[in-house]
Amino acid sequence: MSDTAGSMAANTGPVAIDAGAVAGRQFRYFDFLMAAFVTILLLSNIIGAGKRSVIDLPWIGPWPFGAGILFFPVSYVLGDVLTEVYGYGRARRCVWAGFGALLFMVIMSVVVVALPPDSGWTGQAAYEAVFGQAWRIATASIIAFWAGEFANSFVMARMKILTRGRHLWTRTIGSTIIGEGIDSLIFYPIAFLGAVGWTGGQVMQVLLSQWALKVAWEVVLTPVTYAVVGFLKRREGVDIFDTATDFSPFRANV
Repeated sequence: MSDTAGSMAANTGPVAIDAGAVAGRQFRYFDFLMAAFVTILLLSNIIGAGKRSVIDLPWIGPWPFGAGILFFPVSYVLGDVLTEVYGYGRARRCVWAGFGALLFMVIMSVVVVALPPDSGWTGQAAYEAVFGQAWRIATASIIAFWAGEFANSFVMARMKILTRGRHLWTRTIGSTIIGEGIDSLIFYPIAFLGAVGWTGGQVMQVLLSQWALKVAWEVVLTPVTYAVVGFLKRREGVDIFDTATDFSPFRANV
């Protein structure tokens, strides 16, 4: 879209249109959102997912949680924005981009940790402590992310049609409840069940708390989601509906 067309779209508001009608169109901000989506996904999994933290809750006491909760839910918020603004097809491309990035991270972590250290380097033990389970965490994340994000995007797109584009909060929160639920049910047992320092009860407790906190994050960030979605729709000039979209996760096109 030219700058003139973009200015007109910003003045007149977004136009409701089927996703198929803009299949080959280039959008201004899509690439930036995809890059942010993949970056947050990688960093939250390699840095935050392996650490179990604890806070003291009133009337409850110590409550453990995974440190990745602080940042990982932002990827689901971005997934909601991508589906809402650009449609399921483009969100699907972002999911596959994230899948490929996570897969490469698994391969790289296994290879780098396995390389024999130089005799003068003393950091191998610390390196293995930090990245030694990265392959397991990332493998769990690949499976959970793939299933959770596609469920999130599918629910988001279908609810948009059912609500006729109204009540954005119902589909951002509703899709997160489903998507994050599937993600957590897959990720935590695969990543931590039987791992050193984790009991079955702790895995279940963290799973439930993470799911609840992720949904709570979505609720808290709803005003931000509204602002970002509104801005992008005005700037891109369209409001995309997936009325005739093939929702198979294995299609490459939009």
